[in-house]
Amino acid sequence: MSIESQPSPVASIMPLPVLLRGMGGRNLPSPPTGKVFDKPKEVTSRSKKKDIPEGMWTRCKACGEMITYKELEEVFKVCSKCQYHFTTTALERIRWLTDEGTFEETDANLISVDALKFKGVAAYPEKLKAYQKETGLKDAVLTGFAQIQGHKIGLAVMDFGFLAASMGSVVGERITRIIEKSTKKKLPVIIICTSGGARMYEGMLSLMQMVKTSAALARHAQARLAYITVLTNPTMAGVMASFASLGDVILAEPGAMIGFAGTRVIRETTREELPKGFQSAEFLLERGLVDMIVHRKLMKPTLTHLLEFMG
Repeated sequence: MSIESQPSPVASIMPLPVLLRGMGGRNLPSPPTGKVFDKPKEVTSRSKKKDIPEGMWTRCKACGEMITYKELEEVFKVCSKCQYHFTTTALERIRWLTDEGTFEETDANLISVDALKFKGVAAYPEKLKAYQKETGLKDAVLTGFAQIQGHKIGLAVMDFGFLAASMGSVVGERITRIIEKSTKKKLPVIIICTSGGARMYEGMLSLMQMVKTSAALARHAQARLAYITVLTNPTMAGVMASFASLGDVILAEPGAMIGFAGTRVIRETTREELPKGFQSAEFLLERGLVDMIVHRKLMKPTLTHLLEFMG
């Protein structure tokens, strides 16, 4: 729940030419003294680093600015120098977006199972336990009902810290259920999206979630209820190919990477050079896939305005 210019390198000073003695068996005269021939002060290429307490500072991945975690928390985890949006957690987003004390989690006890008995470097159950311990979550999405400036909504927030927010059966089921419950209660739905794609540990079961979530959204649309998606960095693959791209209004955070396959895969498949900024939120805004790019600190008032406009 919590923003990072690269220090200029220290210039290396080349040593003055060395005067050799003993040429032809004779000593050369000593060089005259003076500022020109004074021995230069020793300068090392490595500047001494100040002791930085571990866990207090972090560096911006975009501009290199050093920033404290405390300051980062105060500015919605956005670099105050270059406005780079740091990765954040589902719980932090819920705290920033919803009215205090209004979030009520649903389907909290749903957990993933190793239906395919996946074999790999690490067993799937071991992976799940490790990420559950690290994040404090049971899976990669939190769902529930909340209020934004008094507007009641159904909300799903994905967390990239849990297995890259890959979409497995539990992620798909939780999202489907909050959509269906919101349809029944005649509430708008907002989903904060981030994902690396389908969860390979669950194979075809993961891909089935694309159809399930999309079908629930189709019924939600038939009831003439609003659906808003917020695309954050990154939103890729099966998630982007299903519920993330189906919003009545699609918002994105600045600089978010959005697409289906990765840039390298597309380049190697098409054998063509891709446009500059390909798969960025700004690139997709120009081409109409994204409706609006919204700074993180303005996300709550923007969502409030949309909810008021959409009834």
